[in-house]
Amino acid sequence: MQPIIRRRLLMICVAAGVSLALAYGFMPKPVPVDTVRAARAPMQVTIDEEGKTRVRDRFIISAPVSGYMRRVDLKVGDAVQKGQAVAVLEPLRSGVLDARSRAEAEAAAAAAEAAVAAADERARAAAADADYARKNIARQKKLYEAGYIARDLFEQADAEAARTGATLLSAEAAARTARAELQRARASLRYSAAEGSSDRRHTVVITSPAGGNLLKLQKESEGTVNAGEPLIDVGDPAKLEARVEVLSSDAVSIRPGTKVLLERWGGDSPLTGTVRVVEPAAFTKISSLGVEEQRVFVIADITSVPEEWKRLGDGYRVEAKFIIWEGADVLQVPASALFRKGDDWAVFTKENGRARLRQLQTGKRNGRSAEVLSGLAEGAEVIIHPDDTVRDNVRVKLRR
Repeated sequence: MQPIIRRRLLMICVAAGVSLALAYGFMPKPVPVDTVRAARAPMQVTIDEEGKTRVRDRFIISAPVSGYMRRVDLKVGDAVQKGQAVAVLEPLRSGVLDARSRAEAEAAAAAAEAAVAAADERARAAAADADYARKNIARQKKLYEAGYIARDLFEQADAEAARTGATLLSAEAAARTARAELQRARASLRYSAAEGSSDRRHTVVITSPAGGNLLKLQKESEGTVNAGEPLIDVGDPAKLEARVEVLSSDAVSIRPGTKVLLERWGGDSPLTGTVRVVEPAAFTKISSLGVEEQRVFVIADITSVPEEWKRLGDGYRVEAKFIIWEGADVLQVPASALFRKGDDWAVFTKENGRARLRQLQTGKRNGRSAEVLSGLAEGAEVIIHPDDTVRDNVRVKLRR
């Protein structure tokens, strides 16, 4: 009987061990979680957007008239004084005559010379007629006064003198016109660009309307420019401002005087500034995802000490953080711990190795944290990024 009892006891132990192993295998295991304690700390609600710096007062100097601009000697970055000459415009250069055009111009000049000679001859003939008419009227006057000729003959001689005088004036005017036509015909030959005889004495000097530095050369080399064409940008790089594109839905929360931090501009610490203008008109912009957005330009003045940002220049990229709300001592939890429970917000806390559901009343939120108004005590261990395996009263353990 002794061996039989031992075998039964052994079988009972094996069965109990298997039962315990199965029970342990089917027991729910603790869910690994990450936790953060709810704590009081300073909190800010910001609107973050990218922007660019720009010179506050920028002057774009344009060509007042069409002309041929000489090469600009100034370089980008050079200091410019108010009233300093920055560009010079010469009269437009004449075109180059091809073989046919030159032949036509030479023929026109020869014809004009012949016309001048003919006009001069007509003028000399008219002068001779006028001289004879003056002498004739003098003789006719003496005969009329002595009573040897009739009055009608005297009046005819007087009219003839007047006619020949008018003919002389007309001939002289025609001669002057012919000489002017000759000068015009010769001008197309004299002022051809191929002759290099264009008049460069009469120039237009363009001056700077303000002092500062040369920011951009729209056109450096010499060449023809049109009236109104931009040539040079002038401004003071020591007077910078930030221009930021903000969504119109966010712009309504920004007001003149709002604090702004300018980050990732290249320096070791953020720059401070204040909003000066929120432009009243929005514009449509297509985002990188192809979505139409209504955006507004917000202009901010840099209030940091100039020595801190003297390396900044016009058109430099910055990241602007507009502070629309801030608190010095705010109870807060990570935004990643929150989830919806009906119409309210809730979190899971870790208490005595188990997850506990806590409904909260939240206040201000930013992209990282949320203000806790009620429902959670300071120092509570909050589970972040809870998944579907985390439920109320479920055993949890810290993830290693």
